[in-house]
Amino acid sequence: QVQLVESGGGSVQAGGSLRLSCAASGDTYSRHCMGWFHQAPGKEREGVAAIYTGGGNTYYADSVKGRFTVSQDNAKNTVYLQMNSLKPEDTGMYYCAADPRRCGSTWLWEYRYDYWGQGTQVTVSS
Repeated sequence: QVQLVESGGGSVQAGGSLRLSCAASGDTYSRHCMGWFHQAPGKEREGVAAIYTGGGNTYYADSVKGRFTVSQDNAKNTVYLQMNSLKPEDTGMYYCAADPRRCGSTWLWEYRYDYWGQGTQVTVSS
């Protein structure tokens, strides 16, 4: 079992930055695919980024490449999502998720993830 707790959400103006954190506890989260997902109001949840904690490989959706950076701190069992140049369309809930396998090309598929956090709200105003 892995428990995940997100934090760091908030309200910013367009062009601003936020850093989200996802703290993992319980079973070791090493060698997990840790994904970040975004759910805009009234829309389905979509993958935005992922990192494989066993090797540091990172993955990004086209919509966030060059703006978001996913990273890890294994000493703290925490993964981060640094979000820069935020846009109003980035508004919504952000969730982290854990899957005890490598990420690979299916990292965007929310159904493969076994554990989810409760989410943190991000609001970007124009």
